[in-house]
This record gives sequence, C-alpha cells and structure tokens, in this order.
Amino acid sequence: MTEQEQGWKTAITEVKPNEIRLRGYRIDELMGRVTFAQAIYLALTGDLPSPQIGRLLDAMLVASIDHGATPPSTLAARTAASTGAPLNGAIAAGLLSINRHHGGAIEDCMHLLQRVIDEAGGDESILEHAASRVVGEYAAARRRLPGLGHRLHTADPRTARLLDLAHEAGVAGRGVRSIALLARALEAQTGRAFPINVDGALAAILLDLGISPELGNAFFLMARVPGLVAQIREEQTRERPMRAIDPHGVEYDGPAPRSLPSEG
Repeated sequence: MTEQEQGWKTAITEVKPNEIRLRGYRIDELMGRVTFAQAIYLALTGDLPSPQIGRLLDAMLVASIDHGATPPSTLAARTAASTGAPLNGAIAAGLLSINRHHGGAIEDCMHLLQRVIDEAGGDESILEHAASRVVGEYAAARRRLPGLGHRLHTADPRTARLLDLAHEAGVAGRGVRSIALLARALEAQTGRAFPINVDGALAAILLDLGISPELGNAFFLMARVPGLVAQIREEQTRERPMRAIDPHGVEYDGPAPRSLPSEG
C-alpha cells in the first residue's frame, strides 16, 4: 500500500457536507462571535483565547498594519505594482522582503528573551543579573539587541499601549519583565536610552502567551498584508507605471490627525 493510499491526518480543519469546523468549532458559529485575531489564535494554538487576550491580539495586529511608504516591504510591493504586477504578485514581493533585518526581529527577540529566562533558571531574583550578562555579551560581540531601539522613535507609542493591554489581560509575565530589564541594562552599560520597539513588545507578549518563537514573525506577516494591499492599490491608481520610487521623497497628504470617540 502506498503512502497516499494509507492517508494522513490533520488536527486543524474538518470539512464535511454542509459543515466546516476549525479546531472542532463550526466556522459559521464562530462568525460574528469571535474576531479575526481570536480565530488566528484558535488556528495556531487549538484553543480560543479569553476576551481580554482576544482584545490584546487585535491590538498586536493593528500595531503592525502599516509603517508608511519607506519600509523595504512597502517599497518592494509598490515597485512590483508599478511594473504592472497583479495584486497577488505585488503582495508576494512585499512579504518576501520581510526577513531578518526587516520585520524579522520578533523571532530573534523571542529567542533572546527565552535565553534570559533560561539563564535565570526560574529564579526571579536573578532575572535582572541574567539580562545584564546577556547585554554585556552582545556588546562585546558588537551585536545589536533585537527589540530595542528605533531609527525614528525615542519612545515607540505602540509599545506602551501593547504592554498596558498585556498587563490588563493578565498575561504580562517573564517575557515582558525580561524585555524591560534588557532595556534597563543596555542603558546602564551604554549611557544611552534604547526604547523597547514594537518588535520587542510583540516578542515579549507572544512569549508570555506561550506562542512558539518560530511563529513570531508570522504575526508581523499577517498584520502587514492589509497595509501592503492599501499601498499597492494606491500605487496602481495614483502613480504612473515604471516610476523610480524615492523613499525619501514621499509626502503625506491624507486626512489630518483625528481621534476616536472616547469610550463609554
């Protein structure tokens, strides 16, 4: 009997006539009752998150939806769109440019945080010492610490919001504590403040949620697709084909700053 004849198993989705189930839940029952972020968590982990964690997951995806016209993924997607590439091709060009040095810091930072936690050996009292030791090692090797510092922001506005929501959801644990200790140790050793950037915040929260580091960058990829679609559509409908795109020549002319209505 061949391998194909023997069949194989999957624990993700079951499809029968008039019935589709994701991790055991009917998709038509999930529709309108859980958010897309909650469904993502269910697909990846097998369990539905609490409403508080679901709200946090939504915020995590919103945080990375678009970072302007200058990131490599956006430039790649718009350049492909400028050549006449179809939507899926331009999206693929943008996603394929997300790698270790752009959007890939989440996984690296999760591994770094896990190392700090492992070196502390479960002893909260020496977590700070472990963070300081790791920072010293990176400095000696002239390696940049993932998740810290930003080319534009001296205080990444997304970080504070994400960490607040993590505390509200009751999931802020050793990952969140470790990224804060790394930032403190780096400032102490260099005399310069390096803010926790959005990648560092996402890495810390994902680790505390029990998400595998190998899935860390997937959250950035999933979050960025809508932003890439908007950028590609604007390129296709507003700009001339085959143009030379200058990342430093962009000028924003969208809506003026506006705020959401106050809650409650």
